[in-house]
Amino acid sequence: MSNANNTTITVGTTVNAPVAKVWEVWSSPEHIVKWSTPSPDWHTTTAENDLRTGGKFSSRMEAKDGSFGFDFAGEYDEVKEHALMAYTLGDGRKVNIVFSTDGDTTTVTETFDPENINPLEMQRGGWQAIIDNFKTYTESL
Repeated sequence: MSNANNTTITVGTTVNAPVAKVWEVWSSPEHIVKWSTPSPDWHTTTAENDLRTGGKFSSRMEAKDGSFGFDFAGEYDEVKEHALMAYTLGDGRKVNIVFSTDGDTTTVTETFDPENINPLEMQRGGWQAIIDNFKTYTESL
């Protein structure tokens, strides 16, 4: 599925934690299943991550009531420790995640190609909610 309008969506957050911790929480399956959700009625039931250029990742997100679920999976195009994760999703969409550090704070900026099913604002809102969850979870550790 190609992105006909060449629009990208960017979401981000600044986490009050050093980049090594932010990177670890972002990329470790045991953490991903705890923060990767847009709202309390969803959860990520499984996650796998081979964090290296050419490595694959996957996770399963489901509604807690069992009404709907989907797999989120792809392959890393480029990984630069504590700086960048770039990957291609199974449907061909590209995602870039940049980690910028300033002392004990880390800004995570995620830019992605939208899918062609849901409105852009809905996609932006969902991805922003997940990254906000990530910030809250990481700062609680």
